[in-house]
Amino acid sequence: MILPEHIPALFKEELTTSILPFWLKHGLDPVHGGMLTGLGRDGSLLESDKSIWFQGRAAWTFATAYRVARKNEEYLLVAKSCLDFLKNHGQDDDGRFFFRVSREGNPVIKRSRYVFSELFAALGGAAYARTTGEDSSWAETIFDQALGTVEAGILQPKFLRPSEGFALPMIVIATAQELRAANPKRTKQYNALIDRLIEKIQRLFVNEEHRCVLEQTGIDGTPQFDHFEGRLLNPGHAIEGAWFIMKEARLRRDRDDYFSLGKKMLDWMWEWGWDREYGGIIYFRDVLGHPSHEYWHDMKFWWPQTEAVIATLLAYHQTGDDHYLTLFNQAYDWALRHFKDERYGEWYGYLHRDGSLSVDLKGNLYKGPFHIPRMFLEGIELFS
Repeated sequence: MILPEHIPALFKEELTTSILPFWLKHGLDPVHGGMLTGLGRDGSLLESDKSIWFQGRAAWTFATAYRVARKNEEYLLVAKSCLDFLKNHGQDDDGRFFFRVSREGNPVIKRSRYVFSELFAALGGAAYARTTGEDSSWAETIFDQALGTVEAGILQPKFLRPSEGFALPMIVIATAQELRAANPKRTKQYNALIDRLIEKIQRLFVNEEHRCVLEQTGIDGTPQFDHFEGRLLNPGHAIEGAWFIMKEARLRRDRDDYFSLGKKMLDWMWEWGWDREYGGIIYFRDVLGHPSHEYWHDMKFWWPQTEAVIATLLAYHQTGDDHYLTLFNQAYDWALRHFKDERYGEWYGYLHRDGSLSVDLKGNLYKGPFHIPRMFLEGIELFS
């Protein structure tokens, strides 16, 4: 069993010898700047287009790694390269960010339903400002514009049926937390925003009757159980939101109610998500026990495992309850045994339900240097 006092050294070792070196060697684009994420098992380039999400996410990862794990100047250079690429190639003329661009930075895909590209850009910019002490106004402007886009109602809805989704409020919370750390002068403003969003999550998505966190509801929180999407449970996503809320309680110190809410979300969604037969967090469940409509519903993706590790560590840190230390060890041990590539470094991303390998690529437009290093960085910071 891994004990709390071993976590900082253990996590630093994994992060700085297996994870970050893979992306430094294979992901960083020495010609055009920014981060390439479409990589094979050995780091070979499978896709030359760049994810705009991952320019912001990688900036967060490497800036935070410099602050938390190791004062390696190369980390800051990578973070700056990703931010420079974002500033030079990430935005359209209307101020909205692209989703995917060519290696050189030419537009490929612009998504009109979401502001996640904007939020991850703000997240990375805030982390860089926090680490370097530089001005955070660029990140704050991007964040404010993203919120304005949402509030203006100009995003193309995924469904014409009035619905609310869990993803947006949760990602806004995490971004606001980083911006607040970068610019404490706006603490009151960010606290108020986070308070509103946590209240929204509790009111709309935390379902007491079924002891779960729903991914989608009606705009007043009414369940949409007549539809596949309304019955959908994403345990890893809900557990991620749970630790964002528990982290807010730890940072604020005066919000025990937030910790209770986040821990309840973790407890419930662990029961839904942990695969008692094969281990690991499963991808989707149906709240009424019906067959899931997504063909990958029973796969094991890398990122739900990392969220389970962070959430159980936070719960243990705040309660001292050995139950959560046991869950942490359970989640971390399973993930490391099944996902880690001992030969080339980093983790695989996609396993079948039984833990066997589905594909051996190391990155794509959705997997890159973010969830795995964030797991290690949160653990290091929590127990250092």
